[in-house]
Amino acid sequence: MKFTHTVTERFLRYVLIDTQSDPTSTSCPSTEKQKDLGRLLAAELQAMGISDAHLDEHGYVYGTIPSNTDKKVPVICFCSHMDTSPDCSGKDVKPQIVKNYRGGDIVLPGDPTQVIRFAEHPALKNQIGNDIITTDGTTLLGADNKAGVAEIMDAAQFLIDNPQIRHGTIKILFTPDEEIGRGVDKVDIEKLGANFGYTVDGEIAGSIEDETFSADGATVTIHGVSAHPGYAKGKMEHSIKIAAAILERLPKEGCSPETTSGKQGFLHPISISGALEETTVSFIVRDFTEEGLKEKEALLERTVKEVMKEFPKSSCRIQIKEQYRNMKQVIDRHPHIVEYAIEAIRRAGLRPIKTAIRGGTDGSRLSFMGLPCPNIFAGEHAFHSRLEWVSRQDMEKAVQTIVHLAMIWEERT
Repeated sequence: MKFTHTVTERFLRYVLIDTQSDPTSTSCPSTEKQKDLGRLLAAELQAMGISDAHLDEHGYVYGTIPSNTDKKVPVICFCSHMDTSPDCSGKDVKPQIVKNYRGGDIVLPGDPTQVIRFAEHPALKNQIGNDIITTDGTTLLGADNKAGVAEIMDAAQFLIDNPQIRHGTIKILFTPDEEIGRGVDKVDIEKLGANFGYTVDGEIAGSIEDETFSADGATVTIHGVSAHPGYAKGKMEHSIKIAAAILERLPKEGCSPETTSGKQGFLHPISISGALEETTVSFIVRDFTEEGLKEKEALLERTVKEVMKEFPKSSCRIQIKEQYRNMKQVIDRHPHIVEYAIEAIRRAGLRPIKTAIRGGTDGSRLSFMGLPCPNIFAGEHAFHSRLEWVSRQDMEKAVQTIVHLAMIWEERT
């Protein structure tokens, strides 16, 4: 099978559209500009001949590639998200291509202090001779997850242009707001009509991820005692100082992102706001098991209670909110989904790497919504930063993996 690719050209177009999501917004999508990319994608799908392609009111793009086989093949969905992270600007992205990369550091021309260092990015050693796409150093690139979007679009074009390749019905889904944890809030699962899915949002070429963190959010609200600072002795209990005491008393090792790796979870403060009388501290709690989540939440509660004993006139409230759960609980009931992905990766000429995500994807929640959905690689690296990069060759291998997946589902039905 001879592949022709448009993935790089598509990717370079898509990253020019600012689609940064906004965690402070209550709308869906959180930013209207995400629909700018959504409209373009829907129009391009229509131009391919995908007649039902459309952007809905909530910023989701749906489309269907009809089956071309007599077999009754399960309907599979390929999904990527259109938004970029709020952690770094996605406006006025200026991509550059380092052709035939020969090793060494890559200095980004828009801000020479931004350097993709060979020693700090071990994946670069596998990119010798490849074409690497970066930013100019003033913004993120948006490979997370416009690489996945471009790969699904290129695979769709290839399948439509090559009707001799047999496949079942394939659904395409592009989501907004994944980066702020709301990527599937308004997905219409019934309209989507898929049996199984794959998010295309992973890192290293060849990787397949069937496990994610389980995740909760925790909010600690402290009510202190206000008094005039000139007459506060024996009266004032400062809520900001109480919050600081709680944070200081939490373990420094083995329970924070900067000291954990692998299958270790963490308890991570993400924001603090307040004044003398009331302060709120927000945490994210992450672990691969629910037992691990409960242990960390119990640790937070114990720590808060211990600190509050020192401030008897003050009070505190802890709220725990479930965010998502480890998709492995669902995917393990359907092992063939991962087996087919591993075979597709091999057919694309890569060595399959089965890993767990120290994070979550749209697939985490989709799996629990009735759409078992592991994650396959898109080739993105150093995401959420100005050092983000992706290679043309890795994106092309992702396209080939998607096409082979469509073929394998048809073959093995």
